Amino acid sequence: MSYVLPSSLAAVSPLLGAALSVLKRPLRIVFKKSMEMRPETSTSTSNTCLGKSKNKDGKEKASKKGLSIENYHIEGISIAGHETCVIIPGLKLAFDIGKCPQRAVSQNFVLISHGHMDHIGGLPMYVATRGLYRMMPPTIVVPKAIKESVEKIFEAHRAMDQSELNHTLIALDVGEEFSLSKELKVKAFRTYHVIPSQGYIVYSIKEKLKQEYIGLGQDEIKSLKSSCVEITNTVRTPEIAFTGDTMSDFILDGDNIDVLRAKILIMESTYVDKTTSTEAAREYGHTHLSEIVEYADRFQNKAILLIHFSARYKLDVIEEAISALTPPLAGRVFALTEGF
Repeated sequence: MSYVLPSSLAAVSPLLGAALSVLKRPLRIVFKKSMEMRPETSTSTSNTCLGKSKNKDGKEKASKKGLSIENYHIEGISIAGHETCVIIPGLKLAFDIGKCPQRAVSQNFVLISHGHMDHIGGLPMYVATRGLYRMMPPTIVVPKAIKESVEKIFEAHRAMDQSELNHTLIALDVGEEFSLSKELKVKAFRTYHVIPSQGYIVYSIKEKLKQEYIGLGQDEIKSLKSSCVEITNTVRTPEIAFTGDTMSDFILDGDNIDVLRAKILIMESTYVDKTTSTEAAREYGHTHLSEIVEYADRFQNKAILLIHFSARYKLDVIEEAISALTPPLAGRVFALTEGF
């Protein structure tokens, strides 16, 4: 059966067709904290990151998704108030879970910094998706202050979803540690946000031959071992530190020395320009880039990856702020900007 347009409509059918084709295009709207709306531009979903380098060894270079810094590949998304999930595929872990981006599902460990929804909201989906794919139950580390609340979240989802949501939930207090493997440990450190929060340091653990036994032959080493002689020292190296949301006070905390000497420090810098004052940043429990500059001499890290930029910023504003940094920060500060 065929239909014929009335003559009155036939004359304008080309216009109708053009109008309908426009209406069929999805309009994507991004809500910002100030409740303003803007159409999402092409850069809003691009996988862009700062941190390009000319080093041939790939020590610090940008890739399509994420960054390669100090022999670690780091990817994810971190937009203040929207979502934070920073992934270290080489360690099979993610810092915070955000809305559970697909790339986070394959990580065996998730370390949660605090209970704000943009950092923890995707936790049930993360566990459920791993169960759907028949992956091993994950291990989730949370601040001790929120463990009971997290358990209740899973109880509610089990009741609604009628699924097991198998996982291991570990509660750490500041200063406490948990072994991820024989070679890796994680330690919680104090951060300063508007609700209970903490950051995490990941340590590599290696056994190193004691100085007095260096140069001995294999037979001599075996003999010492069989005699139960301790021939090695345990060497702990702070590899990666992650702050989550915090004021700059963590920099001045005397217990956080290892945070400032980890190879890579992943820290928030919600505000990067003069449109927001340092005082306003502190009021909301966040860090301003100007404070990082103020304390520049305290950072012994080989690289600093800034995250959690305010959604009000466009990519070029963030790029300009990072590019304007001077020594000792210049050249070792990078930005995770996927989503901007």
